[in-house]
Amino acid sequence: MTSADFSTVLPEFLLALFAMAALLGGVYMGKDKMAGAVLWATVGILVLFGAWMGFGGSGARQAFGGLFVDDAFARFAKVTVMLSAAAVLAMSADYMNRRGLLRFEYPILITLAVVGMMMMVSAGDLMSLYMGLELQSLSLYVVAAMRRDSTKSSEAGLKYFVLGSLSSGVLLYGASLVYGFAGTTRFDGIITVIEEGHLPVGVLFGLVFMLIGLAFKVSAVPFHMWTPDVYEGSPTPVTAFFATAPKMAAMALIARLAFDAFGHVPGEWGQVIGLLAIASMFVGAIAAIGQTNIKRLMAYSSIAHMGFALLGLTAGTEAGVQATLLYMAIYVAMNIGTFAFILSMERDGQPVTDISALNMYAKAEPVKALAMLVLLFSLAGVPPMLGFFAKFAVLTAALSAGYVWIVVLGVIASVIGAFYYLRIVYFMYFGEEGEGIQTRMPAVQWALLIASAVVMVLGALNLFGIEGAAQAAAAALVQ
Repeated sequence: MTSADFSTVLPEFLLALFAMAALLGGVYMGKDKMAGAVLWATVGILVLFGAWMGFGGSGARQAFGGLFVDDAFARFAKVTVMLSAAAVLAMSADYMNRRGLLRFEYPILITLAVVGMMMMVSAGDLMSLYMGLELQSLSLYVVAAMRRDSTKSSEAGLKYFVLGSLSSGVLLYGASLVYGFAGTTRFDGIITVIEEGHLPVGVLFGLVFMLIGLAFKVSAVPFHMWTPDVYEGSPTPVTAFFATAPKMAAMALIARLAFDAFGHVPGEWGQVIGLLAIASMFVGAIAAIGQTNIKRLMAYSSIAHMGFALLGLTAGTEAGVQATLLYMAIYVAMNIGTFAFILSMERDGQPVTDISALNMYAKAEPVKALAMLVLLFSLAGVPPMLGFFAKFAVLTAALSAGYVWIVVLGVIASVIGAFYYLRIVYFMYFGEEGEGIQTRMPAVQWALLIASAVVMVLGALNLFGIEGAAQAAAAALVQ
């Protein structure tokens, strides 16, 4: 390893070093007595590193002979991942502490998962891709089942582990086919083989299997079966994390694989991703209609939104990548605000997840209800909220690439999906009087809820520089 290699991977190295130091400190200094300090230290480190990468990086560099790529695309994804992980940790501190769930391992596992995600979005080789993916997954398997006294949490962890292992096996099989027919695991080597004018059928089959394995990570239909149960069974802060950072990392990894290794044949993989997108949008939109548990509803919402994000990649163009990155950044912001509210839902000190408990909530808490209304309208894609412009961007990119039928189906799915968001608004403002809920909201949760709602409104006027960053990131990937 040269000094140039080390400087390129320095953020990941320091973050992993922090996780190991925190682990040793927790073991030697009393385990859960250190939980709060470790959690807030992790929040500070993630925010600091996010600012470092956001403002300090420029150009494109490679490390370890092309195994690791640091460019504008990777930095955009990493900043989103780190800031969303920091936000989820910060707003979960009070919730976890009051319910006796705050273990010192929790922020450490989240940190290791973030390191895996950073490795994923910088992968320049099939081997480094798999290393990052498994580091993320192994950490998430544990946090999904961390509530040891809950059978639902144990079930969630077990389902996620079994199905995640299956998807990893499928991905590895696809990678082995690509290596066998292309003769290399490097992305630039694979694209060179394709550039020579022939696409071996084994490479094409390998790509399909790899996309299937990655579709599981973004809970795209028909590989979504784990999502509702894991979202419902995991502790709510863990569900909030599942709905944000891992989705951004997995979507960025799909883009990295598709464009860096198979960018010369977008027509071959665009149809596969397009079918995944359409299936995800419709299943997510229709299945959520009958849900009464807000965490399960958010699971199907996530499935539908991943369909829209995949729609941008279907285009196979720089504009499509930019639209997907913009969509994912807005999606993460919407989910952070929404889960800040869900974390506060309780009755008699116990968490409540039934949607009907929100009946006439606006009468008791008008400001919080208004903030949720803005976030739900944005999730539904109602103009002039920022979520509308996110959907408009991916639909426009797909239309420009000639996928008219997919765009028409996407608009229909969006209209169907608006129903279950507006139903929550109906409950909050026009529901029947009954036993309501109390929303105990610490300052951090309150700030994140209001800030997310404000961004959804003001972001329509100015995207706060995110659009320019997404454009630069897309240009760095599609070259």
